[in-house]
Amino acid sequence: MDDDKPITEQAMETMTTAAEATKDAAVTAVKQVKKAAKKVAKKVAPKKTAKKKAKKAAKKTTKKAAKKSSKKAAKKSAKKAAKKSTKSKKTKKAKR
Repeated sequence: MDDDKPITEQAMETMTTAAEATKDAAVTAVKQVKKAAKKVAKKVAPKKTAKKKAKKAAKKTTKKAAKKSSKKAAKKSAKKAAKKSTKSKKTKKAKR
């Protein structure tokens, strides 16, 4: 302790340095706790990735279904068009 400074001032300085040190320690502790919590969360709950995979799978199945239905529709329309063209040819021949 300095003899030049009054005791109250020395006490205030000591208290402020202690408070700052405590604050710094608290901040570092919080950071470490957050880091640890993130690690635990990654290990415990890979549920988000499962949800994402499920969504992707659902999208794939809908895409596949859409492709199949469009292919079927294209086949049907091609068949109908072929039938119509043969019918129109037959009717033209019959009219002659």
